[in-house]
Amino acid sequence: MVTILFSDRGIPKNYRQMHGFGSHTFKWVNREGTAHWIKYHFKTETGIANLSSEEAAQIGAQDPDYATRDLFQHIQGGGIAAWKAYVQIMSIDDADKYGTTPFDVTKVWLYKDYPLVPIGRLVLNKNPENFFAEIEQAAFSPANFVPGIEPSPDKLLQGRLFSYPDTQRHRLGANYALIPVNCPYSGKITNYQRDGAMRIDGNGAGQPNYSPNSRSGAVADSQRTEAPIVMHGNSERTEYPRANRADDFEQAGLLYRVLSEDERTRLVDNIARHMTGIDPDIQRRQIAHFTKADPEYGARIARKLNLASISSTDYR
Repeated sequence: MVTILFSDRGIPKNYRQMHGFGSHTFKWVNREGTAHWIKYHFKTETGIANLSSEEAAQIGAQDPDYATRDLFQHIQGGGIAAWKAYVQIMSIDDADKYGTTPFDVTKVWLYKDYPLVPIGRLVLNKNPENFFAEIEQAAFSPANFVPGIEPSPDKLLQGRLFSYPDTQRHRLGANYALIPVNCPYSGKITNYQRDGAMRIDGNGAGQPNYSPNSRSGAVADSQRTEAPIVMHGNSERTEYPRANRADDFEQAGLLYRVLSEDERTRLVDNIARHMTGIDPDIQRRQIAHFTKADPEYGARIARKLNLASISSTDYR
């Protein structure tokens, strides 16, 4: 995350010219009930463009709404913002064999292990007509699933499945899903929630909203049953094993090594500039992190800060 943030990738020029990806792992289940783990990726069709730190500072001071304005005016002028949509697909059995847990949001699945599979496009081609009604009242949540898509044991995702809808209820009211911008195209919410403030539809009429019942009401749909997965291992509170910490630096090193020389120079300059003025002991401890990712990475930052070369063993 730190390497991405301080690299060119950390300051996209606009929303249209940046890639997107889902940090969470989800489960796809086909008609036969076979499940796979997947990760989403969105690759911009117009190419990546980034700002330098100096350009970003100037734009931020003059127009903090620059990126939103750019997207709005681009679409208003007849343009579109488009991304090719892909997924990476991992079998359920592979989850136990892969080098890192596939549910760790701080890790990526390497493309060489799980290539991108194209599934479609994401296209933005229309601006909102009423910002409050269509944007301010939009209630996104990773708990909004369609049949065939289910959550994974990703701990951060599991927390969001609860907290996002809970936030929407607090922000917009108990019946936020009935607001037109949050309704499916059918205009019909297929759940059995009843009553509450601002309920303006049929409210389930006189049918019971519980199952089982003896009044011809709600009946569980077996096709909506979540595909089971096998769980094993211990549940306990323990310090993360120090022996496994090398894994936390491997992917940062891989990212550093795919950058061009110019990109590495800007990355090092950005990090060193933000570390100037920090206590030298803290500087050395932080540089040891970069050294664990790649010895050259740490050494270049150390030179920028006029420090002696830092060994990865200095990390503690």
